Amino acid sequence: MTSMTSSARPLLNRRLAEFGTTIFAEMSALAVATGSINLGQGFPDTDGPEEIREAAVQALRDGRGNQYPPGPGVPELRTAITAHQERRYGLSYDPDREVLVTAGATEAIAAALLALVEPGDEVIAFEPYYDSYAACIAMAGGTRVPVTLRPHDGSFRLDLDELRSAVTPRTRLLLINTPHNPTGTVLTHAELTAIAQLAVERDLLVVADEVYEHLVFDDAGHLPLASFPGMRERTVSIGSAGKTFSFTGWKVGWVTSTPELVTAVRSAKQFLTYVASGPFQYAVAEALNLPDSYFETFRADMRAKRDLLAAGLADAGFKVFKPAGTYFVTTDIRPLGETDGFAFCRSLPERAGVVAIPNAVFYDHREEGAPFVRFAFCKRTEVLTDATERLRKAFVGR
Repeated sequence: MTSMTSSARPLLNRRLAEFGTTIFAEMSALAVATGSINLGQGFPDTDGPEEIREAAVQALRDGRGNQYPPGPGVPELRTAITAHQERRYGLSYDPDREVLVTAGATEAIAAALLALVEPGDEVIAFEPYYDSYAACIAMAGGTRVPVTLRPHDGSFRLDLDELRSAVTPRTRLLLINTPHNPTGTVLTHAELTAIAQLAVERDLLVVADEVYEHLVFDDAGHLPLASFPGMRERTVSIGSAGKTFSFTGWKVGWVTSTPELVTAVRSAKQFLTYVASGPFQYAVAEALNLPDSYFETFRADMRAKRDLLAAGLADAGFKVFKPAGTYFVTTDIRPLGETDGFAFCRSLPERAGVVAIPNAVFYDHREEGAPFVRFAFCKRTEVLTDATERLRKAFVGR
């Protein structure tokens, strides 16, 4: 049989040649194959509030969202998003012109980059970065410019001088993630002020991935970049229901920005999914209107789980970087006599019955991330306790 393809050219678009199966798929499959506890991929192992799940069921039964919802999102959700931004951060948005509902934050990131970046544009992203950032920049034809967060005094910190020096005449956009996945770093007021000043001075657009906004563990809480001087008009802010309400499978995210920027992002988004998650949009609208006590309890529960896992990992011999936000703990495996995070994570299920993620996949400079491994703590307490006991037995022998 004659091949229908040319051997001279690969099937996969060359912009995506460096991206194979995601590490999350690989490690989750390994967890299933070995019966290990999966602390790799960041999804909760329990559902969110029962009343919100029932709101989705009711929307299905009432026929709300079973057909195509409006392109920008259902009005109830867009109104709830603007009310949430106003109530928590004092940021005022027009629900009809400055909000766009997306198929999760991942689509929001993709649509924003496809809309705003052209071939030859440089996009600065903090390294290590969520893996879809690199793929979306590549799909847009942009050039990613990593600025590395490095360990310092128990956390990963941004070097503002390095950030400034990374900006060139070709820089189009800053891709900012705070709270930061995978390191758990939360950018400080001073750091965000400096980023805002740089963006204004160099006339840069900013995409601010703030999906972990409700998982900042200190009392200061989340500081949205759009609230800083000069940033409202140049920032595309991204939020998500999945991380806050533990319904990651519903895939409800959103963009808030100026009418011009939202229109640009919507122009790309409409040719990706067009619309998604119809009945779930109505449920998320109710979720965003939950009382402050829900968000406080959610944060306190995750803080307790963070502390449990961090202590257990330290007892097992890891060096632990206690996160200020998100639901991930980054560790250094060198105290265990290991240096290769990939090899370590691939062997960990057999050695300890636990799955983690090698941070090196989130780096362009792989050597920078080689000894770091990420664990997720968005799991039931008994699961985390079991995991830490397995790790302690594997590496300490008790």
